[in-house]
Amino acid sequence: MSGKLKQEIHQHRDFASLEAEAVLNILRTADALGRSATDYLKPRELTPAQFNVLRILRGAGADGLNCREISQRLIKFDPDVTRLLDRLEKRGLVLRQRESQDRRVITVRITTAGLAILKQLDRKMLGLHKQQIGHLSERQLKTLIRLLEMARDNLR
Repeated sequence: MSGKLKQEIHQHRDFASLEAEAVLNILRTADALGRSATDYLKPRELTPAQFNVLRILRGAGADGLNCREISQRLIKFDPDVTRLLDRLEKRGLVLRQRESQDRRVITVRITTAGLAILKQLDRKMLGLHKQQIGHLSERQLKTLIRLLEMARDNLR
């Protein structure tokens, strides 16, 4: 299996290091997984980031979250969460409210329409994940999760 990435990206020289090859494999895989999620969500007029925000807000419940809290919970960093929320609010999927105790704080909550979209997508997204990496055994998946967590832990 070694050298598969070199073939995919038409690289003729060896990678500078095994670490470089591993990181590039992670990036290439993340891109492929992300593209299939993007393709799946596109007909529903949602981006993966918007879908992620809706899931975060559903998890937050009736209390909602402020913009900074949403940003901290995103799977993939997005420098402009405000614009992301603007689009979701325009579609009626989220609601922003200024808090009466502290007018500087704006709380974001998912709407009934946002919950309805998630309900439609939940099972289908689980199916997409199974399609993407369901060929791996439970043991392989647990190993993959552990290794990726170890890599992220080292970056903090």
